[in-house]
Amino acid sequence: MLTLGRVAAIPVLIAAWYWQSPHSALVTTAVFAAASLTDWLDGYLARKMNSYSAFGAFLDPVADKLMVAACLILLCTRPLAAGPAWLAGNDWLVPVCTLAIIGREITMSALREWAASAGPEARQAVAVNAWGKWKTASQMASLTLLLLVKDGGSGPAVEAAAGAGAALLLVASWLTVQSLAIYMRGLWRFMAKA
Repeated sequence: MLTLGRVAAIPVLIAAWYWQSPHSALVTTAVFAAASLTDWLDGYLARKMNSYSAFGAFLDPVADKLMVAACLILLCTRPLAAGPAWLAGNDWLVPVCTLAIIGREITMSALREWAASAGPEARQAVAVNAWGKWKTASQMASLTLLLLVKDGGSGPAVEAAAGAGAALLLVASWLTVQSLAIYMRGLWRFMAKA
């Protein structure tokens, strides 16, 4: 149910983004942060209650990827309105990170689909690992901060949040590419043995 709630939150997130209100950034951030927390809670409860389902195992990562992709695409629709000096003129940052993150997710979906038919060793090579978990956590943290300052503002807190969000987005992009490289290396070893 929590996973379905995350999927249902996506249109609410988009509506909040375009809402013409001084509270738009706060509501958008709250929706995204709540959805991000339900991702963690969903996993925690599944482990604690030893309750796994094939449907949940399929839908949980899909919900995460849809939520992250929706936020990244929304952030690409307008340049960051606030931030420290090092962000000024770097309008390429969010689109390049978006391309890296969404490109990796499409690639991994294709690799996992192929691995599902290639046997247990191939599936093991693309099984979720710590890199993927850190990637997801850094993406969600960076997007929470960037959504919070989407409408700009001024002052040290806004500047710090925008700078931290952008820096975390760069870290998330690096983790995204790094995790893809690790999965590819594992698949390469599998294919070399076959």
